[in-house]
Amino acid sequence: ARGSCANTPPGVFFPSDGVGVEIAKQICAGCRVTEPCLNYALEHRIDQGVWGGCSERQRRRILRRRRELAINAAEPAFPNGDDALHVPSQAAAPTWSGLLSRSEV
Repeated sequence: ARGSCANTPPGVFFPSDGVGVEIAKQICAGCRVTEPCLNYALEHRIDQGVWGGCSERQRRRILRRRRELAINAAEPAFPNGDDALHVPSQAAAPTWSGLLSRSEV
């Protein structure tokens, strides 16, 4: 599948100001490959440009929140061992959109 960016000059997605970021995000808004695009940028730690409808700042926040969730998930709920018989359910990892507040999207 091709993204909405396929027919747009690449420079549009590497803006130098906030207005340019908003323009790039508008192009991404109707794209059908936003999720894989963003996941690619996150997995490869791409720190420049708008990818998957998210700015550099938003991707840093997503990565930070993923790390925090991973750390919290690794910590025992009851450090004194009271939960020895409790087996936590395996919850699915949240999607990127679930890691941003509404104002950050």
